[in-house]
Amino acid sequence: MIGQFKGRMLACAAVSSFALLAASPALAQDNEGLPTIAEKVEGFEAKEGLFPFYTDPDSGEVFMEISADQIGEEFVAFTYVENGVVDAGAFKGAYADNRIIRFDKHFGQLELNEVNTAFYFDDESAIARASDANISPSIIGSLDIIAETEGEGDEADRYLIAAGPLFKSEMLTAINVPNPLAGPFAFAVGGLNPQKTKYDAVRGYPENVDVRVDYVFDNPMPFNGGSAAVTDARSVTLTVQHSLIEMPDDGYTPRFDDYRVGYFLDQVTDLTSDSSAPYRDLINRWRLVKKDPEAELSDPVEPITFWIENTTPVEYRETIAEAVLAWNEAFEAAGFSNAVAVEVQPDDADWDAGDIRYNVLRWTSSPQPPFGGYGPSFSNPRTGEILGADIMLELSFITGAQFTEEVFEKAGLPLELTMGDKLNEDGNPVAPLADDRHLCHAGAEMRENLNFGLAKLQTEGATEEEKSEYIRQSLSFLILHEVGHTLGLNHNMKATTVFGPDEIHDPEVTQGAPSGSVMDYHATNFAPVGVAQGDYNHTRPGSYDKWAIEFGYSPEVDDPVVREAVLSKSSDPKNAFGNDADDMRSPWNGIDPRVMIFDQSSDPVEYAKDRIELTRSIMGKLLDSYEGEDSYQKLVRQYFTLSGQQARMALVMSKQIGGVYVERVKPGQDDTVPYTAVPEATQRGAMMALAKYAFAKDAWEVDEELLRHLQTQRRGYNFFFNTEDPKVHQRALGIQNGILNQILNPQVMQRMTDSSLYGNTYSAAEVIQDLNDAIFGNDLVGTPNMFRRNLQVAYTQRLVRIAYGLGYDPVAQAAALAGIQDIKSRFGYLPDFLLPLETRAHRAAIRFELQFAG
Repeated sequence: MIGQFKGRMLACAAVSSFALLAASPALAQDNEGLPTIAEKVEGFEAKEGLFPFYTDPDSGEVFMEISADQIGEEFVAFTYVENGVVDAGAFKGAYADNRIIRFDKHFGQLELNEVNTAFYFDDESAIARASDANISPSIIGSLDIIAETEGEGDEADRYLIAAGPLFKSEMLTAINVPNPLAGPFAFAVGGLNPQKTKYDAVRGYPENVDVRVDYVFDNPMPFNGGSAAVTDARSVTLTVQHSLIEMPDDGYTPRFDDYRVGYFLDQVTDLTSDSSAPYRDLINRWRLVKKDPEAELSDPVEPITFWIENTTPVEYRETIAEAVLAWNEAFEAAGFSNAVAVEVQPDDADWDAGDIRYNVLRWTSSPQPPFGGYGPSFSNPRTGEILGADIMLELSFITGAQFTEEVFEKAGLPLELTMGDKLNEDGNPVAPLADDRHLCHAGAEMRENLNFGLAKLQTEGATEEEKSEYIRQSLSFLILHEVGHTLGLNHNMKATTVFGPDEIHDPEVTQGAPSGSVMDYHATNFAPVGVAQGDYNHTRPGSYDKWAIEFGYSPEVDDPVVREAVLSKSSDPKNAFGNDADDMRSPWNGIDPRVMIFDQSSDPVEYAKDRIELTRSIMGKLLDSYEGEDSYQKLVRQYFTLSGQQARMALVMSKQIGGVYVERVKPGQDDTVPYTAVPEATQRGAMMALAKYAFAKDAWEVDEELLRHLQTQRRGYNFFFNTEDPKVHQRALGIQNGILNQILNPQVMQRMTDSSLYGNTYSAAEVIQDLNDAIFGNDLVGTPNMFRRNLQVAYTQRLVRIAYGLGYDPVAQAAALAGIQDIKSRFGYLPDFLLPLETRAHRAAIRFELQFAG
C-alpha cells in the first residue's frame, strides 16, 4: 500500500512538472533572460585562475565561472583537511578524496559527474563499444546557471554558478562520515550548519584552484564532550580544502604495477583481457625527465622539491634536509642525479603550506597526536602521476609525550595489543578492524623506540652529544620513511631479514642502513648487553629502496626486456618485499613471520631475546638513574616503554609458531616455491623463548622499590574513573593474552594442520602440550605466584572454549581436549589442605573451569 501510494505521488508530480514546463515557455528555453556575467558580478572582487571566482564584498557569497570549452573535460579533484580534531577522525594534513570529475551542461544546469576510472577497454576490441555497460554513472550534484556570456570570435561561452552549493556543502566529498560501528555514546560532530559554514580562503592559479572552507557542525545535545581539544562539543569546526586541478598534459608515461615491488597505485582492470589477472594498475610516481636523455646519469628537467615549512623547529632543519636529500642516492640507481631538492619556506613567504603547488614538510604539536609522521600524496587516477605531497611531523615524536589519560595496562604497548582482548559471542578473539593502509603508524611507534633508547642512554650515563646523535638518527629514519611514501612507496615489512643477528651491530656492514628498507617498521637497532653499539637507525636508503626506485623511475624500464631484468632482482634476499597486506601484525593477518613489524635481523627470535635481556638490564637501573623532575611521570612513561618493548619482542617470537614463509616470484624466474612451512626447530625455539621470557613466573616481575615509585602525576580529577595504583598484573596478563591470541587463533591452528601437507611437522597437539609445559610446569604441586595464577586460569578458560569447538576445526578441538586432560593430570597427589589458602583457591578455580570440559 505504501509503495503504491508513493508511486501515485511520483506520477502526479511528473505530470504536474511536465504541464508547468509546457505552460511556461521561458522555463523550457535554455537560460533565456539570464544576466550576463559582467552584469551579475559588477563590483565583485575577482580572482583569475583555472576557474575565475567572484566574491560579493557585501555578503561574502562566492561565484565560479566555467567556460564552454571546459564542459565535458576531466579535472582532478582533491580534498584534504587543513585543520581538524582527532576526536572526529579528521586531523591537520589528512588527505581525503582524490578523484576525477567532469562538468556537463543540461539545459539551465551544470551537472557535476564523478568519473569511474577503475576499468580499461582496448579500443581495438569490439567489446569496447559496450564500455559503459553495467557501470553506473554518478551525478553527485546539479548547479544552477545564474548568469552567462556568449563568446565572441574564438572565445567560448561562459557560465556562472554559485560556488556555495559546490564547496560549502558535502557535494564534492563527505566531510562527516558516520561510523556504523561506533556506540551510541561515541563522540559525534552532529549536522552541518550552512549558516555558520564559511569560506576561509579562495585562491586561483592557472592550472588549479584551491577553496578552503570552515565547515561548522552543530550537535545541540552531545552525549560525549570529546577530549580537551574539543572546545565545545555543541559546535565543532573542521577546515577542509578542495582543489580542482587541470588534467596534466600527455607527456607522462604511466608505469604498470608488479607484485614483486611495492608502490601505491591506482587500480585499473582490463575488461577486454582474457588474462587470469587482467590488471593494469598504475603505480604512483612523480614525473621525472632527464635533461640529457642519452646520459647514464642526468639531472632532471624539474626535480622533486620539498619545502621545510617555517613552523619547523630550527634545530631540526639540517637533519631533516639531509634525510630528504639522502634519497638522491636511490635515484642514482634510476639514472638521475639531484632528483630531490630541499628548500626552506621563508618567514615572509607569500604562500602557505596548503598551496598544492608546494610539497611541504609541515610540523605540528597536537593535543592528541594522531601520528609521529605522516607522508601522503595524491595522484592523477588516469595515469598514476603524483601531483602533490606533504609530510606532517608531530613534535611528540621528539618529546615522547604520554598522557595521563592512557590506562596503565595499555600505554606503551604495540598496536596489536592495544586493540584489546575482546571475545565474540562464540568465545573467539575478535578480529581487529581493518586499518587505513595509507595512514602510517611508523612515527607513533618510533616514538616508543625513541623513549626506550633515551631510557637506555640515561641508565648508561650517556653524554648530551650521544643522546643528540641517537635523536638525529631516529629523526632521519622518520623523514626517510615518510618521504618514501611521498615518492610512491608503500610499506615493506619484510626488509629486516637482510643482516644476521651479529653483523647487524657492525656499522662497517650496515653502513647507515641496518635493514633492507626505510619503509619497514623495524625495531630500532640497540646493541645487546656487552656489545658495541652500531647504527641505531637508517640514515640512508636500503638495498630494497634503491631497487624499488630503479623500477619506478628509471626511463629504461619502459622497455619490457629491461623491466623484466630489473624485476628479476626480486630473488635477491636484499630486495625482499612484503607490505601491510602480508604482515603478521594481528593473528588474522598474514602468514609469513618474516613479514613482521618491530622485528630485526634474519634471526628475529635471537634478536628478540637479546632485546628482552637488555630491557631487563635497563629496568633494574631505572630508579637509580632517574633524572630529577617535579614528579614521577617520566618514570611511569619509561616503565610503559620498557615493558612495551618486552611485549613487542614476545609477539615477534609468537609469530613463528604456525607460520609459513611466502615468496612472490614470477613462474620460471628461479626454483623458489611460493610456500614453505617454518622449520620445526624455529617454531620450537620460539616456544622455548616464550616459556622463559613471556610465561615464566619471573617474566614480568618488577623490582618492588621501582613499583613503589610508579606514580602517575596527578592533574585535577584524572583518577576519577581509573585509580592510580600500578596495575602490573593486568598489564602482564593483557600481554600474555595477546601472545595466546596469536598462537591459538583459529586460523593459525587451522594453518598448523593445513601446512602439515607441505612440510610442517609441529602439530597443534604438540603446540598445546608445549604451552602446558610453559604455563603450568609443576606449579599445581607447588605454590605459583600471582602472575602464573592469572595466566593459568585465563589459559584454561581458553582451552575449554577451543574444546567446545567455538570457531575451531576438529583437529584443534582434539588438541585442546588432550591439553585439558594433561592439566588434570598435573594436580598430583599433594592434598589441598597441605597448601596455602591462595594456592588452594587457585586449584579450585582451575578445577571449576575444567568441569565444563567433561
